[in-house]
Amino acid sequence: MSGTTRALLIEHPIKVKTYDIDAMGIVSNIVYIRWFEDLRLESLASYFPYEEMIANDFSPILAKTEVEYKFPVRISDKLIGRVWIDSLGKAKWVAKFEIVSEERTHCIGKQTGYFFDMKKNRPIPVPNRLRWAYEQSLESL
Repeated sequence: MSGTTRALLIEHPIKVKTYDIDAMGIVSNIVYIRWFEDLRLESLASYFPYEEMIANDFSPILAKTEVEYKFPVRISDKLIGRVWIDSLGKAKWVAKFEIVSEERTHCIGKQTGYFFDMKKNRPIPVPNRLRWAYEQSLESL
């Protein structure tokens, strides 16, 4: 999943827990979805913390998650998770993900979503604060 730009790239270590693995000692497929969510929240914490969004009555919402499993992860693997914004439209955002070790890429993925006004119960444009951070990140690439 090599994009030309990786705006707002966040890298974060991932620790495999005993409850993440199955009877064969391999990380369960559903765990990757949780890791994607953890990475997305790490990204938001850096640019517009989720708590602030909720305090302003809006939230990002997911419309779609895609996962491609490349190579199994075992409990001893030392992992890095990466997330970046691949595109940012007026209302829609697309984030891409990688779960990697020193040896290989284990998983890639993509999430598509929107921002949602919880009082008006409808989608809203991407907040200016995030748009500005995204544009600044693109300029520095």
